[in-house]
Amino acid sequence: MDRQQLESQIEQALKANKFGSFGTVENGGPKVRYMAIYHEGLTVYLATDRKTHKVEELQNNPKAALLLGFEQGGTGDIVEIEGEATVSSEESLKSKVWRDDFKQYLDGPNDPDYVVIKLTPTRIEFVSKGSDRQVWTA
Repeated sequence: MDRQQLESQIEQALKANKFGSFGTVENGGPKVRYMAIYHEGLTVYLATDRKTHKVEELQNNPKAALLLGFEQGGTGDIVEIEGEATVSSEESLKSKVWRDDFKQYLDGPNDPDYVVIKLTPTRIEFVSKGSDRQVWTA
């Protein structure tokens, strides 16, 4: 499979899977939690509150990972993303990522505690049902 085909399949899997396991580094070890995911191309966005531990963890170490595909309702494709994460309070990005179901946690897209984590991939492993593992690198 060529790079363009691989990227297309990864994007399809990102579109089809609404949740993933997001991992950060906490006290030198992994810390993983389920999060709703959004994407543009291969870049993944995760909405959160600036007061969460994951924001502090990313400020201390921007290395992060995302695993998706087997969560309830997932496609069964395996997508493992490694990359660098940044935390943004940019208004246009917050508006783009905002979903009304966040209202149980945040006041709205203008809530000062609402931030978006941007995960820029450096390496992605992808396995579609019945196929061999493919590796994408930046």
